[in-house]
Amino acid sequence: MNTLKKLIKDDSGISAVEYALLLALIGGGIAAAAFLLGGQVETNINAATTAMTQ
Repeated sequence: MNTLKKLIKDDSGISAVEYALLLALIGGGIAAAAFLLGGQVETNINAATTAMTQ
């Protein structure tokens, strides 16, 4: 029980593993957003290009 209390109160900083997990989550979010919005962005760019060439 004392070990658990020590772990809860431990605020020595973020370890490299936690930084790696945070970066993986952020990278995954960016990749998902790019994948999901990619088609819409392409459609809008094509529409703008068509409007400018007419």
